[in-house]
Amino acid sequence: MTCDICGKKKATVHLTEIVDEQMSEMHLCEECARQKSTQMEQQFGLADLLAGLSDSSKAPAVKEGDKVSVLKCSRCSLPYEDFRKFGRLGCGECYTSFKEHLAGLLRKIHGSNKYLGKTPAMYKEYQADAPAEGAIALLPSEALADLKKQLHSAIAAEDFEKAAQIRDKIRNLEQKD
Repeated sequence: MTCDICGKKKATVHLTEIVDEQMSEMHLCEECARQKSTQMEQQFGLADLLAGLSDSSKAPAVKEGDKVSVLKCSRCSLPYEDFRKFGRLGCGECYTSFKEHLAGLLRKIHGSNKYLGKTPAMYKEYQADAPAEGAIALLPSEALADLKKQLHSAIAAEDFEKAAQIRDKIRNLEQKD
């Protein structure tokens, strides 16, 4: 199959567009697909998409005493307004700094603001009990905190056998880290 635009090269990219409930297919070579991608990006930029999904129309402010300042990342000092403008965060700490403002955006984009995907098999051993079907495997730091809560509950309930088992799991987890 040849490219629908240039008609010379083999089509390796297949694009399906749906506009006004009308579906059209395009078969493009790599070069024409790159050009089409650039045109689409200029027309519909990521920053515009994120701004459209964002809940607020202006940047959130932080009140510090009598002053009101612009919300910024605590590590890289990226203003939230720049994230909205360019659609890119500056560092990993931005997720924490902008947490309450990103939660709604992530929920709109992904349908949830919690990761529900696959977890490496090695993390499953950190879970306190066998997970229920469809349960999410905990990361080691989350599992450790969960095990400590369970340990305190078992001690409070005077279930010392269970407490000893949980204590052993905590030791194993701490030794692996």
